Amino acid sequence: METIAKPTTSTGGGTQNAILHRRIKRAAVLGSGVMGSQIAMHFANIGLEVDLLDIVPFELSEDEKAKGLTKESKQVRNRIVTNAFQQALKLNPNPLYHKNFANRIRLGNFDDDMQRISDADWIIEVVVERLDIKQQVFEKVEKYRKPDTFITSNTSGIPMEMLIQGRSESFQKYFCGTHFFNPPRYLKLLEVIPSSKTDADVVTFFMEYGEKFLGKTTVLCKDTPAFIANRIGVFSIMALFHMVDELGLTPEEIDKLTGPVIGGAKSATFRTADIVGLDTLVNVAKGLQANLPNDEAKDKFVLPDFLEKMIENKWLGQKTKQGFFRKVNKPDGGSEIFSLDFKTLEYVPQKKAKFATLEATKTIDKLSDRFPILLSGKDAAGNFYRKYFYTLFQYVSNRIPEISNEIYRVDDAMSAGFGWAMGPFKVWDALGVEKVVKGMEENGTPPAKWVYDMLAAGSQSFYKVSSGKRMFYDIASKAYQSIPGQDAFIILQNINAEKKVWGNSGTTLIDLGDGVLNLEFHTKMNSIGSEIISGVNKAIEIAETQGWKGLVIANEGENFSAGANLAMIMMLAIEQEWDELNYAVKAFQNMTMRLRYSSIPVVVAPHGLTLGGGCEMCLHADAVVASTETYIGLVEVGVGVIPGGGGTKEFAIRFADEIKDGDVRINRLRDRFLTIGMAKVATSGWEAFDLGIFRPGFDKTVVSRSRQIAEAKRKVIDLAEAGYTQPLPRRDIMIMGKEGLGIVYAGADAMLSGHYISEHDALISQKLGYVLCGGDVSERTQVSEKYLLDLEREAFLSLLGTRKTLERIQYMLKNGKPLRN
Repeated sequence: METIAKPTTSTGGGTQNAILHRRIKRAAVLGSGVMGSQIAMHFANIGLEVDLLDIVPFELSEDEKAKGLTKESKQVRNRIVTNAFQQALKLNPNPLYHKNFANRIRLGNFDDDMQRISDADWIIEVVVERLDIKQQVFEKVEKYRKPDTFITSNTSGIPMEMLIQGRSESFQKYFCGTHFFNPPRYLKLLEVIPSSKTDADVVTFFMEYGEKFLGKTTVLCKDTPAFIANRIGVFSIMALFHMVDELGLTPEEIDKLTGPVIGGAKSATFRTADIVGLDTLVNVAKGLQANLPNDEAKDKFVLPDFLEKMIENKWLGQKTKQGFFRKVNKPDGGSEIFSLDFKTLEYVPQKKAKFATLEATKTIDKLSDRFPILLSGKDAAGNFYRKYFYTLFQYVSNRIPEISNEIYRVDDAMSAGFGWAMGPFKVWDALGVEKVVKGMEENGTPPAKWVYDMLAAGSQSFYKVSSGKRMFYDIASKAYQSIPGQDAFIILQNINAEKKVWGNSGTTLIDLGDGVLNLEFHTKMNSIGSEIISGVNKAIEIAETQGWKGLVIANEGENFSAGANLAMIMMLAIEQEWDELNYAVKAFQNMTMRLRYSSIPVVVAPHGLTLGGGCEMCLHADAVVASTETYIGLVEVGVGVIPGGGGTKEFAIRFADEIKDGDVRINRLRDRFLTIGMAKVATSGWEAFDLGIFRPGFDKTVVSRSRQIAEAKRKVIDLAEAGYTQPLPRRDIMIMGKEGLGIVYAGADAMLSGHYISEHDALISQKLGYVLCGGDVSERTQVSEKYLLDLEREAFLSLLGTRKTLERIQYMLKNGKPLRN
């Protein structure tokens, strides 16, 4: 069934306006499975009170019988929801921003507690993907739901028109699909699917609410099978499966070709299929095959022979311990990962995937610049890319306007739901639309007619940027239109060319408007070296001397910053260039102190990995406006040193400002010491407050990544208009001296004696404690920041001069993870 529904037009007036300005305070989640529990937790993340309900068990478990419980016992009646919720709490990565947010969720069951939904502002159904069961749940919902309460379904493909059959007029008016992707906290896509009866303002509300409050990329979908992301994503996987025999490539080779090199996930194609489960993928594919009789590529959804055999053998991936890959035990007690031979269906040792085409892209960091090289390759990789992308481009062009009227919604869905760094139309643009069309024709996979019409009209790309706004080619009007919603965002890539104030090889300084500047990093992994240090200093100088209100430090990379440039540090250490190293560390310290003591407000806006030096920049800002998905920490101990860019000094100051007499002082020292000494990394912006990295009253988190830079800009303006005054360097820092050192040294000795840490770890602990306590002074006394910075730098350099630290840095650079020795 391919119902392409249009929502009911809003009738205007006070009632409709009330829908758009509705506040969600309480939500009810019906169904506590893998998705239900995690959706409930994400609602709790943003401050909602949540009721999570599920069915009552049909029978007692053996354990319940042994305890003498009955079917009427509350423990029994809530067993399904309780077990599901407890399983979700154990997931890694965690669905919650903070463990305390679990307290916002109240558990219950459909029979005893359904009346609670009368207090809910939003009810979302997340039960098993069966129409009859969903309709039974909706029948119960009608008994208790308030007439104007939002009601949605998390269905991944059942048509909305079927779901609303037999429902009241009020239910139909306030009903739509809200399809989250797993895991709901981390995957940013939220598909919003109206029925023909959905009020237009309800659709507008969820499109805005999902983006602003849930931090989602909201994509409006037509009510077609599998909507947008799964329709395109599953097609791309199944089309690739059908290429296997023809191309003669192995699973590991295809994963190499479809992973990060093209902006895909590290798990790429076959490894991802093993993780998700082949049964899940096959169910969606079969559903599409059955429900898409008019799809020109419906044969791609038919299972190839090798996949049929895998399903028959229950080789479903991770859940059955074998799929496209299998771990094989070796005679020496070790293990090795084998891959499936598609012809023999036997597991064989993997062979190293190496292609000349991929080698040619190794020095190209910008993803869009890689695609022309990849598709022009003369080897098997080039053949694969041409066949794969030409087939994909044909399919997505044919889906417009079937699944969406606008091309940007397809790209948004694939990026947010499947993790593609660039959606298909953006990739096509990077290759050159007209050039690709010729290649598609030669491949026998020409695009849809509207693409030819677009080119004939003189439009050579699907997207363009005009006056700082991203525009898309609109098929209906045959003209470029602005992508809606951009007014609430600041998108650096749309404005940096037009508003560039200054730049060097690693940074760009941009005018954000209203007297605010932004410094953007663009080194590899945004690692901090001399170019970023000089960029920060120059940005502050320009802001101070040319009348700007203040500075934001933010970027749109995958991560804010992976920390200092370890390769440069190791090279200087190996060559024993100690004067140069001392100069480099001092330059870093001077940069962070410049952040702290500039005459204009500086706001740092971190996201993703914010490690080491990136964290130290946050510690010295006037304020931090962090994405909730910020993974931040001082991790230098992992490579054998202590934080040397002011981070250890800053923790010493914060400890000094917190300390009181007696045990509280010792506990505070322990907390600060362990945060650095164990290289703790916050798994969310909220956890960074617990670690003492973010400060209540100064720093904040925002759920919507799209709005983060705009929020940081607003914070700069607020600080400036409140009469920002340049701070004075601290000279009143109370240190503990020997009182604290004795505790640190005793703890390190005990851990070393118990063989919990190595001698080198003990040395690091002593150096760290020495700085945090202000050195070997006999009694508590006041010192300056400069004094602590000198101690920090000396400790950092002394550790850097050890063989063990150099080994750790070398290991980290090679393997991307710390070595403990």
